This record gives sequence, structure tokens and C-alpha cells, in this order.
Amino acid sequence: MDNQEQSLAAIQDIKRIMERSSRFISLSGWSGIAAGLCALGGAWTAAHYIGVYPVSGPTRQGSTTLLEGILLLVAAATFMAAFLSAFVFTYLRSRKEGVPVWGSSAQRLLFNTAVPLLAGAFVVYRMLELGEYGLIAPSSLIFYGLALVNGSKYTLGEVRYLGYFQLLLGVINLWVPGRGLLFWALGFGVLHIIYGIVMWWKYERK
Repeated sequence: MDNQEQSLAAIQDIKRIMERSSRFISLSGWSGIAAGLCALGGAWTAAHYIGVYPVSGPTRQGSTTLLEGILLLVAAATFMAAFLSAFVFTYLRSRKEGVPVWGSSAQRLLFNTAVPLLAGAFVVYRMLELGEYGLIAPSSLIFYGLALVNGSKYTLGEVRYLGYFQLLLGVINLWVPGRGLLFWALGFGVLHIIYGIVMWWKYERK
């Protein structure tokens, strides 16, 4: 019986080693929470400026151009804040677990998520140029969801479900015009916070 237990323990150790080598499993739940809070802050800031600058009336063209620039800056600042905070928490967890933060698994994860994200960035930017504002939020959610699903095979499986929910929100938003900022906040903000709490409870609580 002791030999069987030792054999099972050895098999489990081998499985853990193989998982560490093929998947980046050091994503921190706090990273998701921090990214979600940054997204909610960005959504609140965007809503504020949308209310300040009119998009109708005699000053529509100038106000719209100014608003576009402000929203691009808000989006860029939100992305950088979310990325940096997520990186810090993931780096701390990787260091604690003795896993390289820039190993081969992390590189595969980054590449497989970056391709859909870059494609989505060009699509969203072109929509902004064409004035298709109602499609920007759902498109960003859909491409982000595709990026998560595509990269999930190189990290924890829960990331795939986060991607599915992002895709679902994006598709629903296509048929709910005028509520893009709300769906954006739900997807990038609320869903990230829920995901982060679940990940922390499941993997980091102990």
C-alpha cells in the first residue's frame, strides 16, 4: 500500500512538472481584480467626458474630434494601468512559486493572445475613423474574448471561460446600441473582478 501511495505521489509530481513546463500557471487573482478596477475607473472617466462634450448641435464636429482624442487617451491610460498592475501581481506570484515570469510558456501565452488583440486594435481604430462608435465596444469585447480563448490552452483553464463570457457580452452588445460603455464596464471591469476573486479563492487563498 505504501508503494502504491508513493507511486501515485510520484505520478502527481510528474504531472505538476509537465503542467508547469507547458502552461503559465502563475496568473494571480489579484491581477484580474486590479485590471477590473482600472477598467471601471476608465469607464467612469469616459462617461464623464462623454457628458461634457456634445456630439450634436453647431459645435458637433469640433467636440467630436476632441472627444475622440480624449477617449483614446483614457483607453491607453486604462490599458497601461491594468497591464502594469496585472504584471506586478503576476510577477510577485511567479517569484513566490519559483516560476520564471518570462519562460517559454509565458511567451506562448503572450503570442497567442497578442495576435487577436492586434487584429482587434486595427479594426477598432478603423471603426473610430469611420465614426462607427456603436460597434467599438462590442468589437473590443469580441476580439478580447477571442484572444483569451486562443491563449487559454497555455495557461489556467478558467481563462477560457472568461473569454466565453467576454464573447457573449460583445455579441449581445451588437443588438443593444447606445449601451457600449455599460457593456465595456461589465466585460473589462466586473467580469475581471469576479474572475480574479474566483482565481484567488481557488489557487491563492491558502
